[in-house]
Amino acid sequence: MAAACLTLLIAPGARAAGTAATAANPYERGPAPTTSSIEAPRGSYAVAETSVSSLAVTGFGGGTIYYPTSTSDGTFGAVVISPGFTAYQSSIAWLGPRLASQGFVVFTIDTLTTLDQPDSRGRQLLAALDYLTQRSTVRGRVDTGRLGVMGHSMGGGGTLEAAKTRPSLKAAVPLTAWNTDKTWPEVTTPTLVIGADGDTVAPVATHSEPFYESLPASLDKAYLELNGATHFTPNSSNTTIAKYSISWLKRFIDDDTRYEQFLCPLPRPSLTIDEYRGTCPLGS
Repeated sequence: MAAACLTLLIAPGARAAGTAATAANPYERGPAPTTSSIEAPRGSYAVAETSVSSLAVTGFGGGTIYYPTSTSDGTFGAVVISPGFTAYQSSIAWLGPRLASQGFVVFTIDTLTTLDQPDSRGRQLLAALDYLTQRSTVRGRVDTGRLGVMGHSMGGGGTLEAAKTRPSLKAAVPLTAWNTDKTWPEVTTPTLVIGADGDTVAPVATHSEPFYESLPASLDKAYLELNGATHFTPNSSNTTIAKYSISWLKRFIDDDTRYEQFLCPLPRPSLTIDEYRGTCPLGS
């Protein structure tokens, strides 16, 4: 069955239960955020994981689901993440527990083949979301109305494809994305495009920047260009990627305005940020 294995991942100081069940926003999960809390390797939730065999699913290649062990806060928003060309879920696995410990159900997937193109990866992201919300062993923990997608390289291109196809998605985060389609005026999902200044596989001038610029001007969108980074930077634990991805997912999947402080005013260039563009205020 789907739950081929179960592992409990509890970070030091993590708690098993949340504190936001009675918050004014019913979707808020976890304590009030700080810079330290969103930059930390783990958030406030203890996390478990379950493996999903490729033999138990259709439309994608299986994967690993990471989820908060607590049920006291109710359901959680969910994010599915695709790897890039020739890669496996292990290349983006670090995002699983890191995001889940902040209060999300996260599904890192394998694709049907490692050579699948962005349009196929977009369909597979949606197939994985459907599995997660309808058939998985953790479906009862997921709010089916609060879903998002992420992906690296061709998986990032697939992220844009998925957002274009399913406008009900609440957030999209393409990471050093690659796609032959450079324009995305159809996307209505709040989108954080993350590029890398040293990317020679999907150079920002021909990928991430035109992707961002082609998104509707009326859309909540942002462009983060990593400083001193390469196409493969998202394949390793990275505080800047995690910090802004968490903030974006929280702001739009959970409608949690407590995280807007990290996105607006626009972050300034730094040792890790070459450039940041965006629309502020968000949700206006």
